[in-house]
Parts: sequence; C-alpha cells; structure tokens
Amino acid sequence: LGNDFMVVDLISQRAYFDAVTIQRLADRHFGIGFDQLLIVEPPDEPNVDFKYRIFNADGSEVEQCGNGVRCFARFVHDRQLTNKTKLKVQTCSGIVEPELGPNGWVRVNMGYPRFLPNEIPFVAEEPENLYDLSLANDESISIDVVNMGNPHAVTIVPNVLTAEVAKIGPQVESHERFPERVNAGFMQIIDEKHARLRVFEDRK
Repeated sequence: LGNDFMVVDLISQRAYFDAVTIQRLADRHFGIGFDQLLIVEPPDEPNVDFKYRIFNADGSEVEQCGNGVRCFARFVHDRQLTNKTKLKVQTCSGIVEPELGPNGWVRVNMGYPRFLPNEIPFVAEEPENLYDLSLANDESISIDVVNMGNPHAVTIVPNVLTAEVAKIGPQVESHERFPERVNAGFMQIIDEKHARLRVFEDRK
C-alpha cells in the first residue's frame, strides 16, 4: 500500500535503537531506507502475544500504524515466532488483534474510533461533525477528525486520483490546530459500503 518498514525481532536477540541510529538506518541513500521501524518485543501484559513498537524515520515513537501491524503479523508468523493465526498485540494505544487469513492477507481489529477533539488531539471549542480548516491563500477545507491509534483529518473529495494531495496534505499535516501533527486523508465515497482513500503523511 506504499509504506515500507524495517522489522526487527527483539525476542530472540537484543538491540537498542536511539533516534540517531534510527535516522541513519532510515536514510534512503546511506542506510537501509524505510518509512517506519517496527520492533517485536515480549509483552508486558498477560494473555498478550507480543509487544509492538513503531518509530518514524526521524526517530520519534508513534502509537499506531494500521499497515504496520499487518506486516508485523506476517513477520512474526513467517519467522516462526508464533504458529497462531489470531494474535493479540500490545501497542502504545492499546491491544490490537491481527488475524492471518488462508490467502496470506491480514485483517486487523483496530478497536473503536475516537472523534472528540481532545482524543485526536485537535484544537476546537466544541465537538462538531465537520470543521473548517484554514489553509494558505485564504483557502479552506472541511474536515472530520478521527483517531484510530493515530490521528487522521479526513476531507471528502470527488475523485482521489485528482485530489490536490501534494498541495493540501502538507498544510493539514502540520496545521497549528493539530499540536501533534496529523495524517491527512482524502476520501472518495463510492457507495454506502465502499470508499477510496489517499493519505498524506510526512515520512521524514
């Protein structure tokens, strides 16, 4: 889906990754090159299979990554760290439950979405269904906000292929109303059960 990860097993071996080391490894010219580092660790909680930690290429730790946890599940299974097809994985944002299907695909129960501004976090006087977000050159867009372990700002567009992702995405991602930054989603509604989504996130 466009993300690439470096995954490290810290159950059968030991290592320490500080921010400088992660930045060097993530460099696409002088390192391995990746969007995020995923670390497999023993769990801290009972009745949980693994602990899962996620670091951006700049060395900062984040709470969740939907694509990452799917790759995590394939990794621990393919590396024979488990023979289970249904897993319980501890993350900074809670327990997630990836499940491997017979075709090798992985689906994940990410838990319940959170919509309140303080849960994103997002600066707003009160909760609303939609928020107007001011952009450069006196432009604005209408967004909704949701947290599924990591924050997202979603705007509806007629066509995700022609949406101005490169222009609008960086402005939303670093907007002052998102004190911890945000992933900018551009959603095209197909019908009541289907949608197409493009997401801008800063991978530096």
